[in-house]
Amino acid sequence: MKTYDETSRSGSVYLDDGTELPFGTAAFDAGPLRLLRSGQRVNIVMTGDRITYITLSTFPVP
Repeated sequence: MKTYDETSRSGSVYLDDGTELPFGTAAFDAGPLRLLRSGQRVNIVMTGDRITYITLSTFPVP
């Protein structure tokens, strides 16, 4: 994960190829997380070109 704003519950992630993708509050709220820190490995679910679910890499993805 690249950035996370605790107030808005949104941020951005780096994909393995270096592409940066933003995620919004809805994607964060869809998962079980309460907080993220820069540098954490995460799993994401995408619908089209938008992140719709984000969680830690150790948590299952629905």
